[in-house]
Amino acid sequence: MGCGKHHETGNCVCDILKEIANAQQDVVENCCSTSCEQSVSDLLGETEPGNGLDTVPVILYCEGSCEPFKGFGANPDDIGDMMASFYFRVKRVDDDCCAVLELLRDPEDTNNNPDNPVTQDTNPLCATGICMTVDLNCFCHVTCLPAVNAF
Repeated sequence: MGCGKHHETGNCVCDILKEIANAQQDVVENCCSTSCEQSVSDLLGETEPGNGLDTVPVILYCEGSCEPFKGFGANPDDIGDMMASFYFRVKRVDDDCCAVLELLRDPEDTNNNPDNPVTQDTNPLCATGICMTVDLNCFCHVTCLPAVNAF
């Protein structure tokens, strides 16, 4: 899966996240050992049929600073319970490269504001129900983690 292989928006981060969003929807409705291409293949069961995986976690890097992007949001059940994450599930991407991302977190992680992706607990990464809309033109890099079952 190269930049623009299926979507050709001119923004490779946008194209990759569109590909991931489409693959995740297929799963929900129905060269490298770690890469976006490998994670999408694993998600779709091209390497292990019926593997139960439904999410390709991603880390996005802000354009200019090249720092990992950290999203913040409120727990849907308690607006006072704010939390942050460096890990996201792509919910959808529109034609203008605006994406809805869901924060992924380890439900047992008591650190609601990790300093960086390495210090955030990730075993397991689970859907939080906390979503945000981002402009994918603001990112210059995406790291795909191995596909997981986040629900």
